[in-house]
Amino acid sequence: MSPDVGMSRLARSVTLNILNIMSDFTRRNSGTNEREKKLSSHSSGKNDEESSKVNAHEFSAMLTPNRSLSPKGFIIFMVCISIVCFTTGLVFTLAGAWPVMGFMGLDVLLIYLAFRKNYNDLKIFETISLTSNELILERVYPSGRSQSFEYNPFWVKVGIKEHSSGATKMQLISHGKVLNFGNFLSDDERREFASVLNREINLAKKSLNANK
Repeated sequence: MSPDVGMSRLARSVTLNILNIMSDFTRRNSGTNEREKKLSSHSSGKNDEESSKVNAHEFSAMLTPNRSLSPKGFIIFMVCISIVCFTTGLVFTLAGAWPVMGFMGLDVLLIYLAFRKNYNDLKIFETISLTSNELILERVYPSGRSQSFEYNPFWVKVGIKEHSSGATKMQLISHGKVLNFGNFLSDDERREFASVLNREINLAKKSLNANK
């Protein structure tokens, strides 16, 4: 056998060994990556499950006053009032009683101011946020000032105080302290919402007990 043929066979043998080693390394790496992916996926699944257990029950609501007159309706109403008052004042002015026109104008101004104040008062609203761990009531006033009240769902309940006149008050009761809320709602709306919120609080308690 010639030296060239021997060297050639040796080179091919070395090359095949290197290829086999690289192939084994690649397979091992691939297996490791697959295991890491499975572990990562399993870990992510556990984290998602734990997260869902922590926030297993959520409820939120916004309470706003009833507005019987829309902004467009208010404009139409004021236009009608202005026409009536101007017409009445004009009749009296033509009859010689011109001071009446001033009183008619004053009436329109007072009606406008009264409705504007009422609209501003109706800008108040309250939000209720409930999870298995806490209940938060936030009250936002027309001025933009806000108040926040926090409760533990296990120690709070919603009550309706009935007066002899039939009027109601909706209350959050915890540790002997009472907070009136939803004062701008009707009596029927208070009763209905109190029932809904009590049900949601009970569900939050059950959800937290189930996740322990």
